[in-house]
Amino acid sequence: MTEPRLRPPTGSHDLPVSPALDTFMRTGWARDRRPADARVPAHTLTPARRARVAARFPGERLVVPAGSPAVASLDADHRFRPHTAYAWLTGLTGEDQAGHVLVLEPDGDARHEAVLYMRPGSPRSGQDFHRDRGHGEFWVGRRPGLAEAAVLTGIRCEHRDAWEKLLTGTQPPTRVLTGVDPSVDVWLGDARRMPAVRSAPAGLDAVIDELRLVKDSWEQAQLQRAVDATTAGFEDVVRCLPQAMAGPRGERRVEGVFGLRARLEGHGPGFPTVAAAGDHACVLRRTRNDGPLERGRLLLLDAGVATDSLYTADITRTIPLSGTFTPVQRTVYELVLAAQDAGIAALRPGARFHDFHEAAMRVIAEGLHDWGVLPVPADESLTPENGLHRRYTLCGSGHMLGMDVHDCARARAGIYPDGVLEAGQVLTVGPGLYLRPDDETLPRSLRGNGVRIEDDLVITGDGARLMSSALPRTPDGVEAWMAGLLDG
Repeated sequence: MTEPRLRPPTGSHDLPVSPALDTFMRTGWARDRRPADARVPAHTLTPARRARVAARFPGERLVVPAGSPAVASLDADHRFRPHTAYAWLTGLTGEDQAGHVLVLEPDGDARHEAVLYMRPGSPRSGQDFHRDRGHGEFWVGRRPGLAEAAVLTGIRCEHRDAWEKLLTGTQPPTRVLTGVDPSVDVWLGDARRMPAVRSAPAGLDAVIDELRLVKDSWEQAQLQRAVDATTAGFEDVVRCLPQAMAGPRGERRVEGVFGLRARLEGHGPGFPTVAAAGDHACVLRRTRNDGPLERGRLLLLDAGVATDSLYTADITRTIPLSGTFTPVQRTVYELVLAAQDAGIAALRPGARFHDFHEAAMRVIAEGLHDWGVLPVPADESLTPENGLHRRYTLCGSGHMLGMDVHDCARARAGIYPDGVLEAGQVLTVGPGLYLRPDDETLPRSLRGNGVRIEDDLVITGDGARLMSSALPRTPDGVEAWMAGLLDG
């Protein structure tokens, strides 16, 4: 497999190493005392996950890369996060997984053996330990050896250099998650030009996402931890509001305060935080977060903590920066809340995934018509050939949630989103109204108010459980919650 690109030299990082220093660096290190029986948290769950995936592709080789780092600037990379399919199948979620590849190799008996091709830790007796800035322990920290990684994961581990031996012997049809690691794509492209290697049709990504739709009890617990940490992050934000409103970039302070909580309690934010105040709250996915917080306006905060296992929450609250809603703000908020209530009430096993969105949109359309904003009756607007109410709400009202914030998006449409809900699925319900300041179809009193209320729910045997119930949703509840945090 082609090696990842080498970092360019950067001054003092590449000072020459004399033979004397090289010899000195190879000796005198204490024996490593790391526990020999460490396991990834999902150690008992991943074998069944791999077996379920493999059973869908008998006799085929399945290639699932962890991915490669993305360059941020010159020799600095963005923080690495393994591809979701790789993390779900191995339980490995750390930044040190860059360049690793999981292969499910058919054994000729309708079964597969999992093999993890990885870069093990560099021996301290060798030069890589102190000279390899991309992987050497002296530069980036300790990496497990092959035997240690095998115990950690329960997967047979081989050095990534052994990848090339897959080209020898009889070649099974191969499926690969392409677009994840360019070096794997290049290698597979070379392999496909060899007559002995056949490529199976695409579909591995869809199958994995479909198998991930229903969350087991361990996954639900991870998501609840993410929700609880996110709740704490929202509380941190309210406490910081006096300082945030005093500076020119209050949105940045909000983002930073939440990000601190996310890094303290998990892997970090599960997606770019939206901290949108005033007119900015009318922009659906504004992550620039460089504006001020003005008393009397609204702050729309859309954020989620991802646990170390990469399961993320996704919660939105719209709060009044003065501590209390104005009459107009309360009117808009209450319509969105009524829409969310209708959406939540539609959640149950066997219901269509689209049902909750349609229930929420009916409330929105009827409310806009009652306000005199919608130029046609609600029933007419709700028809597929019309949809005029969408000018003020536009996007969907929720999505599946898991290791990706918009989870399982590669599933076949008939399974999701055009399928039905099942117990164990976790999703968000988050309708919104975005009444832009430049929208001349609106009365001036409504312009510049953006409101979204988004919560995380798990489908149960007879309905849905609100995982984010610790955060108030009603306008009175939000005001009392804010007052308690600011007075404390």
